[in-house]
Amino acid sequence: MLAGAHMSIAGGVFNAITRGLDCGCNTIQIFTKSNNQWKAKVLTEEDVAKFKQLREASQIAPVVAHDSYLINLGTQDDALYEKSIDALFIELGRAEALELSYLVIHPGAHVGAGEKAGLRRIAQGIKLLHKRTKGYKVRIALETTAGQGTSLGYRFEQLAQLLDLIGDNDRLAICLDTCHIFAAGYDIRTPAAYKKTLAELDDVVGLDMVKLIHLNDSKKGLGSRVDRHQHIGRGEIGSEGFRLLVNDSRFARLPMILETPKKKDGDEWDLMNLGTIRGLVKAERG
Repeated sequence: MLAGAHMSIAGGVFNAITRGLDCGCNTIQIFTKSNNQWKAKVLTEEDVAKFKQLREASQIAPVVAHDSYLINLGTQDDALYEKSIDALFIELGRAEALELSYLVIHPGAHVGAGEKAGLRRIAQGIKLLHKRTKGYKVRIALETTAGQGTSLGYRFEQLAQLLDLIGDNDRLAICLDTCHIFAAGYDIRTPAAYKKTLAELDDVVGLDMVKLIHLNDSKKGLGSRVDRHQHIGRGEIGSEGFRLLVNDSRFARLPMILETPKKKDGDEWDLMNLGTIRGLVKAERG
């Protein structure tokens, strides 16, 4: 099983590899820069070389990245839109330099302009980025969202529309977030509910487009459209939903990455949640 967590890059992007090893991860997610600032510290050749050396030695793979939360490709504000495109271009460049597999992005929020306008804007931005990054191997992974505020990507139909509008599936992927789909109204808590939700995802988007999974329980209820992560099995989804997911043979080779709450002074919670997830796999397989 490919199981890991989001790891801090404090002190250098290469430190995420060491932190991942300490937690027993065999896959991790990182930010390539500060997630709450537009500016990015220069990624030096030394940083890149050390990162690659440690990753190869650790055999942690794949390593994926998540973009900055400041970016919004769904906005109708031209200044913010251009700033978002430029920021994503930089992040794609950093991910490519580090030889990462995916850059996960929240599609964007329409901020009152309407879903149709927002989806068109997002697709336009990604198509432009694809032109500016011709030849890159890193793929943009559109993440399912909870639908909080005016965020888009909370319905499978919206993700399908984006894939159709962009029209370059070989350079795209879907990141399935358990907390987000649950908060958006897709139930996975029982075998019947799980089967129904996954069948809908397959019918509307295609399971072949799902390349990675964020494992997060939800503090809020089904259909709340509130994005609040909780420890595995301790939220509104509960252990059964995760047992069904981690034992689904269709996802056996996909990286499953925790974004559950962290302590500021240690990695105990990541260790706890990874242990819970792996325990669910063992319980199913005997």
